[in-house]
Amino acid sequence: MIVTDFTGNLVTVTAFGEFTIADYREFEELVNFRIKFEGVINLFIDLRAMTDFTLDVAIEEMRFAREHSHDFGRIAVLAGSPWMNWAAWLTQVFVDADVTVFDDEATARAWLAETV
Repeated sequence: MIVTDFTGNLVTVTAFGEFTIADYREFEELVNFRIKFEGVINLFIDLRAMTDFTLDVAIEEMRFAREHSHDFGRIAVLAGSPWMNWAAWLTQVFVDADVTVFDDEATARAWLAETV
């Protein structure tokens, strides 16, 4: 399950439990909508409560990242496990964005709020 929100060019996504392809499609819909109206957007992705994800999510994430390689400015990933550092690094391979993994939510949000 995911919870999504947006303010201006910032899209916030929080994942709980298993992150499924249906969840990812919801994320894609919101991101596509915000890109259409805001242009380049920033993402705040909170994965601390995510327990697992399905293989089709991983495949779709790579496809989506390549399709939107120039549509993101900054991506802050709030992760609770070391393997998410690797996943964030892999995402950075496909997008022309500044992707950073954080342990602290306040620090991540402050980084996203900085003017680039």
